[in-house]
Amino acid sequence: MAITFMVERFSEVYGELLPLLHEHYGEISTHKDHGVPLEPMEEVYRAREADGSLLMVIGREEGEIVAYLVAFIAPGLHYRPCLTCSPDIFFVREDKRTGMAGVRMMRFVEKEVRRRGVKRWAIGSKVKHDASALFRYLDFEPVETTYEKWL
Repeated sequence: MAITFMVERFSEVYGELLPLLHEHYGEISTHKDHGVPLEPMEEVYRAREADGSLLMVIGREEGEIVAYLVAFIAPGLHYRPCLTCSPDIFFVREDKRTGMAGVRMMRFVEKEVRRRGVKRWAIGSKVKHDASALFRYLDFEPVETTYEKWL
């Protein structure tokens, strides 16, 4: 069965999504390497859902969540007239990464952010879990490299 993508409400899907968030954390987070547990600020997500700036796209197969993308939509802090989609997290369950699931999810997101009037959509890729090929395939252009230092 094919994965279907829909915009869903954080408040209605969070409990169901939490096990995948933990799987995602275990796979890619550098925080775990420094003893920082996964502890989402649920109240902030709820507030952003309430003010309309949260975008949550859920991919389901036979009713089960197998992929998600969470982002925030707001004017750029330096560019007020530029409605911007800024990434939070995205994930496709490992057994669903063959084929076009990631491409299909990103294309769904693009249609949704265009519908909302977004002018700029930024998204990142982890160095150790590089998704650059996906983004280049979808005509994203690399513009910045992010570095981190744990103190």
